[in-house]
Amino acid sequence: MAIWGGRFSKDADEIAAVFGESLSFDRRLYAQDIKCSVAHVRMLATSKIIDDADASAIVDELGRIHTEIESGDFNFSSECEDIHMSIETCLIDRLGETGARIHAARSRNDQVATDIRLYLRDEIDEIVDLIRMLQERIVALADRHSSVIMPGLTHLQNAQPVLFAHHLLAYVEMLERDSDRLTDCRRRLNRSPLGSGALAGSTLPIDRDQTAAELGFDGPTRNSMDAVSDRDFVIELLADLAIFMMHMSRLSEDIVNWVSQRYTFISLDDAFCTGSSLMPQKKNPDIAELTRGKTGRVYGALIALLTVMKGLPLCYNRDLQEDKEPLFDSIDTAKSVLSIYKLMIDGIEVNADAMAIAASDPFMMATDFVDWLVVNGVPFRSAHEKVGQLVSHSSKLNTSLDRMTLSQIQEVVPEAEEECLLLFTAERSVAGKRSFGGTSPEEVAKQLAYWKKKLASGH
Repeated sequence: MAIWGGRFSKDADEIAAVFGESLSFDRRLYAQDIKCSVAHVRMLATSKIIDDADASAIVDELGRIHTEIESGDFNFSSECEDIHMSIETCLIDRLGETGARIHAARSRNDQVATDIRLYLRDEIDEIVDLIRMLQERIVALADRHSSVIMPGLTHLQNAQPVLFAHHLLAYVEMLERDSDRLTDCRRRLNRSPLGSGALAGSTLPIDRDQTAAELGFDGPTRNSMDAVSDRDFVIELLADLAIFMMHMSRLSEDIVNWVSQRYTFISLDDAFCTGSSLMPQKKNPDIAELTRGKTGRVYGALIALLTVMKGLPLCYNRDLQEDKEPLFDSIDTAKSVLSIYKLMIDGIEVNADAMAIAASDPFMMATDFVDWLVVNGVPFRSAHEKVGQLVSHSSKLNTSLDRMTLSQIQEVVPEAEEECLLLFTAERSVAGKRSFGGTSPEEVAKQLAYWKKKLASGH
């Protein structure tokens, strides 16, 4: 009979028990559950709800259980439906009535809500550290190739030349926002539900401030009903991870394009690619492609939990058990992507010549000609129209802009001068983008210096 079975005349149907169990996936919360229980028992002793001897015996036994789980020697009983019951049942088996005192003034509702918050605090810290490591790798790659020019694209069409380092640092910015969001989420979830009970609090003289402080929370939650039924912090984390995976999917898409024969801008280390079972020449960027694919799993987790929560009345409902599997899978997915990407980035080799050739299309410097006209007094819209007509004229002549004579240019743009013939190089175009955050070598050098200092300081 389950430890909650006093009201029941028979055990749960075997199929129902299997359907309702969560031990198969929530056992990963064992360390947090034990930590939560230790703090709770110490508070019960301080509040004179149990005596010091019982509290000491429970704390010592919880320590032994933790050691056994860590070493793989703990027997997780199939009769226990979750990690909380598994540990408490073991305590009662070993300590008798002393072990049975542990659950005074708490419910599994506030227990699991506290466990998850403790768990997510640790996981967020680890993910943020992994993001920082990936940022460091991307900055190092950008620094090694800080003078390489590549085509910047809009609509997958050649747009303007940019430094390869500038392109890479865009992802560092995205990852920084991811880190900020996760850190902000951690701050919001760092409140302790412990002591909220099933939904209404407790008649026993507990001290929720004591348990919150011992567990490193900023304080207890303020409303017992909200505390046990709230999963906003899980949804927020899943949303943050979904945005992070979107960023990684975009980076993956760039990498897939860059390694293709259409670009050959970079090559990946063989250790992060696979071949074809049929075509012996193939070298496929599977890690990048899998990252794109796994993004959908994290999106799905977010939608799944939003759907679970949208119709739940207060207070606790068993539906909330469905928060854990998608949450755990999303965390595991994000960590695996970060772990492998920081290694894959290190092995990227850059084909600067291929990038330079692709960035040399004179049409990509058309905007520089517009800017030159603006500086020389032509209104922007007029300048834009004139250069657009020049591009069309160049195409009709089957002559690239950099090969047109001054007189040919002046047929369409009479304001043009000899200096304009020098505008159509990627080097000059990049060098001119000196606005803050632009792609000029000087600005990119400032960006690199900023990120190296920021990352070295540990944020």
